[in-house]
Amino acid sequence: MDFVLTEEMILNDLIHTCKRYFGFQVEEATPIRRGWLNLKWKITTDAGVFLLKQYNKERYKKYNPEKLVVAFSQQMQLHHRGLPCPKLYSYEGRFLLASDKGELFMVMEYCDGIVIPPGKLSVHQMYDLGRVTGNMHHLLNDGTSRLKRSPEFIPPSREERLAHWETAWNHANHMNKSDLLPILETQYNVTEIINLEDFNLNATGWAHRDLWVDNLLFKEKKVSAILDFDRMKYDYPQLDVARAVMSGALYKNNFDVSLVRAFIEGYGERCLVEKGFIISSLKMLWFMESTWWIKASMDQHSGPPERFAKEMLWLSENQQELESMLGNT
Repeated sequence: MDFVLTEEMILNDLIHTCKRYFGFQVEEATPIRRGWLNLKWKITTDAGVFLLKQYNKERYKKYNPEKLVVAFSQQMQLHHRGLPCPKLYSYEGRFLLASDKGELFMVMEYCDGIVIPPGKLSVHQMYDLGRVTGNMHHLLNDGTSRLKRSPEFIPPSREERLAHWETAWNHANHMNKSDLLPILETQYNVTEIINLEDFNLNATGWAHRDLWVDNLLFKEKKVSAILDFDRMKYDYPQLDVARAVMSGALYKNNFDVSLVRAFIEGYGERCLVEKGFIISSLKMLWFMESTWWIKASMDQHSGPPERFAKEMLWLSENQQELESMLGNT
C-alpha cells in the first residue's frame, strides 16, 4: 500500500526542495483553499512572496505533460507581453518540478487581488474582463506562434449527442431519479432543434479554456490577474468568451444582459465581434459542457460542478430567449 503524505508533510517537502532549487528560506506559508485537489500556499520568503502549487497525483493523470509544457510557455509569453498573469519560476529550464519525495509542483509570482463570487461582477469589472480577455486572445493568436493544430473540442454529430442524452435519461430512470428526467429531456429537446451550422468552427485559436471567476483576481474595477493556465490549448477562443460571460453575468436565475454588453464592449477593443457572436458562443458552450455537468449523478454535485450545472441548465432552458435577450449585443 502506498504511503499517503499529509498536507503538512507535503508542504515541508516542498519547502525543503525549494530551498535547494532556488536558495530561498520560507518564513511563512498560508494555505489557499481554492481549486480542485491541487494544494496551494502563499509563501513569504527572504527573497519575496510567491505562490507554491502542488499537483495532486490523481488529478495530474488527467493532464498531458507535453501540453502542460506548451501551456506554461504560452503563459510566460503572455506575462512578458504585459498580460496580467503570474510569472513562473524555472529551475534548469523546467517550470514543473519534482520534490525530494516525488511531488510535482510549481513556484510562481504571487498576485494580489480578490476573487468575486459568480454572478457578482460589476459592470466595470465585466468591461475590464472583456478587455483583458480580448487582449489575451489577440496576443495568443497574432500570427507569431507556429504552434498550430486541430482544436481540442470536436463537436459530435447531432445523432451522437441525442444518443448520449437518451442513455443518460435511461440511466437516471433506472436509478429512480425521476426529478432529473425532465432536465435530461430538455437537453434532448434542445439538441434536436439547435443548428450546429451556427457555430463558427473556422474561428480556431489558442484559448485559456478555464476562464471563470475562480481563476480571476480583481482590484476594485480592474482584473489584477488571470490564473491557472493548465488547460490552455488550441481550441475555440469564443468558448472563453462564453465561459467568462456565464460565470460573471448569471446570478441565481437572473442573466444580467448589461454585464454581457459590458464584457463585449471591452472584448471588442482588441478582437472583432460580429453580429450574433455572443449567442453562437453561448450555444456552443452549452453543446460542449452540458454533457460534463448534466448527468444522472448531478444531484451529488457541490462547489464548482454544481455552479457549472446550473449555468448549463439555464442555457438549455433559455436557448430560444437568447436571440431576443442578446440580439443587439
